[in-house]
Amino acid sequence: MQNIFIDPLKNLASYKKLLEDIKLNKTPISTHGIIDENLGHIVYALNQDMKKQVLVITHDDNKARRIYEDIKNFDENIVEFYPTREILFYKVDAISTEVNNQRLRVLSRLLSKEPVIVIASIESLLTKLIAPDIFKKYMINIKQGDIVDLEGLTEKLISCGYERETMVEGVGQFSIRGGILDFYSPNYDTPFRIELFDDEVDSIRSFDLLSQRSLEVVDSILISPVKEVFIIDEYRNNIISNIKKDINRGIKKLKTDSEVRTTIEDKFESYLEEIKEKLHISNMDMITPYIPENYLSSILKYMDFDGLIFMDEPERLRERYDSIKEQFLLQYSQAFEVGEALSKHENMLYEYMHIVEDINEKVCITNTALIKQDTLFKPKSILKFTSKSMQYFHSNMKILKDELEHYKYRGYKVIILAGTKKKAKILYDNLMNMGLECSYIEDTDREIKSGQVFITTGKITRGFEYSDIKFAIISEGEIYGTYKGRTKKTKKRSKEETISFSDLNIGDYVVHENHGIGKYEGIEQLDIQGVKKDYLTIAYKGNDKLYVPVEQMNLIQKYIGADSVKPKINRLSSPEWAKTKQRAKKAVEDMAKDLLELYAKRESQQGYAFSKDTPWQREFEDLFPYEETEGQLRSIEEIKRDMESNRPMDRLLCGDVGYGKTEVALRAAFKAVMDGKQVAFLVPTTILAQQHYNTMIERFDPFPIKIAMLSRFRTALNQKDIVDGLRKGTIDIVVGTHRLLSKDVAFKDLGLLIIDEEQRFGVKHKEKLKKLKENVDVLTLTATPIPRTLHMSLIGIRDMSIIEEPPEERYPVQTYVVEFNEQMIREAILKEIERGGQVYFVYNRVDTIDKMAIKLKDLVPEANIAVGHGQMSERQLEKIMMDFISMKYNVLVSTTIIETGLDIPNVNTIIIYNADKMGLSQLYQLRGRVGRTNRVAYAYLTYEKDKVLTEIAEKRLRAIKDFTEFGSGFKIAMRDLEIRGAGNLLGVEQHGHIEAIGYDLYVKFLNETIKKLKGEKIEEVVNTSIDLNIDGYIPTSYIEDEEQKIDIYKKIAVIENLEDYRELIDELIDRFGDLPIEVKNLLDISYIKNIAGTCHINNIYQSEDTLILEFSSIEYISPDLIHYLSKEYGRRISFDLSNNPSFKYRFRKNMLTELKELVEKISGFHNMTNNI
Repeated sequence: MQNIFIDPLKNLASYKKLLEDIKLNKTPISTHGIIDENLGHIVYALNQDMKKQVLVITHDDNKARRIYEDIKNFDENIVEFYPTREILFYKVDAISTEVNNQRLRVLSRLLSKEPVIVIASIESLLTKLIAPDIFKKYMINIKQGDIVDLEGLTEKLISCGYERETMVEGVGQFSIRGGILDFYSPNYDTPFRIELFDDEVDSIRSFDLLSQRSLEVVDSILISPVKEVFIIDEYRNNIISNIKKDINRGIKKLKTDSEVRTTIEDKFESYLEEIKEKLHISNMDMITPYIPENYLSSILKYMDFDGLIFMDEPERLRERYDSIKEQFLLQYSQAFEVGEALSKHENMLYEYMHIVEDINEKVCITNTALIKQDTLFKPKSILKFTSKSMQYFHSNMKILKDELEHYKYRGYKVIILAGTKKKAKILYDNLMNMGLECSYIEDTDREIKSGQVFITTGKITRGFEYSDIKFAIISEGEIYGTYKGRTKKTKKRSKEETISFSDLNIGDYVVHENHGIGKYEGIEQLDIQGVKKDYLTIAYKGNDKLYVPVEQMNLIQKYIGADSVKPKINRLSSPEWAKTKQRAKKAVEDMAKDLLELYAKRESQQGYAFSKDTPWQREFEDLFPYEETEGQLRSIEEIKRDMESNRPMDRLLCGDVGYGKTEVALRAAFKAVMDGKQVAFLVPTTILAQQHYNTMIERFDPFPIKIAMLSRFRTALNQKDIVDGLRKGTIDIVVGTHRLLSKDVAFKDLGLLIIDEEQRFGVKHKEKLKKLKENVDVLTLTATPIPRTLHMSLIGIRDMSIIEEPPEERYPVQTYVVEFNEQMIREAILKEIERGGQVYFVYNRVDTIDKMAIKLKDLVPEANIAVGHGQMSERQLEKIMMDFISMKYNVLVSTTIIETGLDIPNVNTIIIYNADKMGLSQLYQLRGRVGRTNRVAYAYLTYEKDKVLTEIAEKRLRAIKDFTEFGSGFKIAMRDLEIRGAGNLLGVEQHGHIEAIGYDLYVKFLNETIKKLKGEKIEEVVNTSIDLNIDGYIPTSYIEDEEQKIDIYKKIAVIENLEDYRELIDELIDRFGDLPIEVKNLLDISYIKNIAGTCHINNIYQSEDTLILEFSSIEYISPDLIHYLSKEYGRRISFDLSNNPSFKYRFRKNMLTELKELVEKISGFHNMTNNI
């Protein structure tokens, strides 16, 4: 097969010789002249031509990731990044798993003999792994038709690190329900479901983590271990005796009451207990040194016997190893002194010579910039490559065109990687219009001839050329002057996943539409006159209890207020709830009326219609140094459409901090300036003004646009000049705080007003804003997510754009849930400071925050520590934050004020004190403050030493670990945040009503009100009551877990039509196996109840062999319907047309099936007559 990227290399003499030497097993081979820019290209070519595994070893993770990204551009399935894993000396409750999963995926692919390229830093190779033969033994291959011993499989899964859960929500979990096994292995992107028929594998299907529904069927599956080191019975006793010996060595010379001795005994005795009892151990680093060496190995032993090793600058690798070792020994000695480590822990990492020995077993290529002697790798062959990096064109198309013509004239083959498809086509059009012959191509398996220029999609860090073979690759970085970050394609969220209100736990507050707010006490099965049914028990004020049949669950919502506020519980049958509802309804109506009037008024107003995009606009947008996300592109399009219409824009742009709202706003600002209009950018704080101002200066630099900042940081004279410039029109864009709303500020021709976080401005500012907004286009930005349900309600009365996905691929935040440990905190702070970064230390008690800062100063004297909290004056806090941003301090001890809005990319470690006392949404937002650059970020969620965590707090901290895997924790946090967002969007008064009646009911009222005000018809829905002598419930043998049971009950209660009914049956069979009769009955009843409601049937009940269907009014029983049913059923049906109109139907055998048919016929008849 042809490949335009690597075929030209076949003519390069040094490359041909390299292939020959590899085939002849000459090793080591020394190459020099392969530069950073084309290293990935050469490695990719070697892999493709030799079809062998290749391990590239470089000096640090950042370089490894760059090479990985370059090769990924050529073929993303062929390359893996093997990240460094942190070594920890402390007992940890939970560690986030992304790094671990990525490493395991690599090990699994290597052992499966895939010809994969692995890029790793020397540091990542030093950690000890379980020997490949043991790892392989625990790689379980299951095919359709295999016989499976479920008990043995369960044992094997637990041994290699899997945790058994009721429902799989993340990697490393498995769950068994009857004959169904769900598991999530690190070597796949989705979890899988195996269904057994007796003990035979009937089917294997991937499934969606959020909906838990099956996706596609596969023939076979490989279950890979979820730990790189695990304990098996073969050496369990060795570990126990080795630890005991080491404990005795450690405490021998220590006094009985010494603190170090206590630490050693407590910590390692608990490890011994966990090992004996085969419990899950989060931090295996503490155990690895006690495993006999013959059961351990490095990653090099996982490779095929004929795999290639490519060492980038071996001397630099050696130097890097020395500094890693020095750092490790320092860490180790500090941990040893306080009893956190024992003597054996000194050998946690491999020595460099051990790695060298493993390398020498393979064909090894050592690459250096210049020829150097290396005592460890004496070359059998020396090869010289001639390559050079590509020049920069700085967006100057003429220089690019001239250079390309020069290349063509000299017979070069040139490939331009232009980023996205859109950019590639724009570049192609531009060059063709300038008279340069070139081709835009999408398939790369073709031939490239001398003198041809191919433009295609993709990106590499830097371009390069091989002058010997006249071959060049140019990247978009050289053309536009920046390297565009690769965007991670995020999965689209399914509709349920946005907010599923089903996570109902005992003790939660619930809202019953007719009875108000109570406390949920669980599911109770009642046997009433021989009929078994499940009921939800809700406790109200004064020992009142309400039993709600599960099929009426649609009348109940989990109470969702804001910021975990405890609501007021109602008394059953008291008028108070009705009044609360009435008040909320009235407030909703008033607000909706105001919104609609405002919208209608704006629709009728004449505003300024901006012109279409100019060439400069396109140029400005092309200079953006990253690839835009879908959300950004969609928002930009919506905003431009609004600006080009002749009505004034009033749009809300929502997206989390760092999701790229500013860039969207800047493009709108640029568009306004292109039409000679002025732009005002209003922000709530001086610091934000400064940050936005810096961004603008940088982004608008190549264009003649005058930008100013108006805030307290400016001198009086400076402020006067700016105000004059705005009045005269010499300033195009001004960014400022509420100083912009002062009386002396007037604009010559304001065209666009951008407001950041409007809810943070006071009432008097908002009044002035109202005046400023008149007849200009307004774009409001907010970082608080808005619930999708609310967004949908407001379509047509509030214009909103939403950015849901984060921009360029960020490193995941390494999250640790751990007991507060001074030594570990010192280490974490020092590690961040040493790499030039900064630390947030979140401490949420203002009264003792200074004491905490002093304690930290004693602990880490090397750090410059500042304190910031909400009770400081605005100026004081501003000064501290500005000093922190300008690096005068490297640790900021603060309350949770940092969760709002600030973006300081240099802060990449966050330590949260007493994290168990904070809400999930708060923890989620705080953790989001770090990890905004291409550095690994760390979050330490700590709780007090020796504290027994309450079950809720423990659950909360464990859920944090799932965040990155989009577990349930993420959904809870989003929900909490979104409710806050709803309050911000709708204002303080509405926020109060959301709290009074709960979010769900509020949105329901809002929907109904808006429909009514718009004149849409609101269907009156009858809530049919059904009382039949049949069992309808979910047996525990079918679904054991109460949370999942509630979730399914909720889904059953909201069946609306035949499609929902069938869909739910499919889901239940898919997830839990064949339906028991009780569950089938329940589904039928719910389906009948919903259709009966649309037919205005109030009640359906059974009297011996007769079913009675009572209607809400005689108008729904027409003579035609009577005639139709009499014809269908003859004497088995009779009609009562008195004040209580009803049908009586005598059933034969299968009551439910016959009732279903009867109700479907009535519904069908109604639909038919309504359509005539």
